[in-house]
Amino acid sequence: MTSRSESAEDRSETGSVGLSDLGDSIDIATFEQILEMDDDEDERDFSKGIVFGFFDQAEQTFQRMDKALTKHDLDELSSLGHFLKGSSATLGLTKVKDSCEKIQHYGARKDEHGNATDKSDSQCLELIMSTVGDVKKEYKEAEKVLRRFYQD
Repeated sequence: MTSRSESAEDRSETGSVGLSDLGDSIDIATFEQILEMDDDEDERDFSKGIVFGFFDQAEQTFQRMDKALTKHDLDELSSLGHFLKGSSATLGLTKVKDSCEKIQHYGARKDEHGNATDKSDSQCLELIMSTVGDVKKEYKEAEKVLRRFYQD
């Protein structure tokens, strides 16, 4: 039986990525907690189901964000940011989590740190629009790495 790190190195040699190749968009310690729930380190069915479920959830949330942007619905955008922040934090997707937190704050008419601001609704919408663009890029980056990790 190989250790978790040897198994990750073996996958890396076959063209996928190991834990050390996840980059700075994924917190390895957090992601390892998900991997520890797998019964079979070679198949990784449990963690793969969670990760791929997140992919579906994120895509649906981005569609809902786009609709809320067109409706200028700050409250809905804040709620969606909060929702996706929690899911991405669970997997260790730090960049996605941080951007979603900004969306949550801007939607609540606060600055990026959650402090009260005097920005208008239209200024908050502009900030959200920019941040949604950022989070979609960050998500795609993390998705690509995770699909390679799971050899999908």
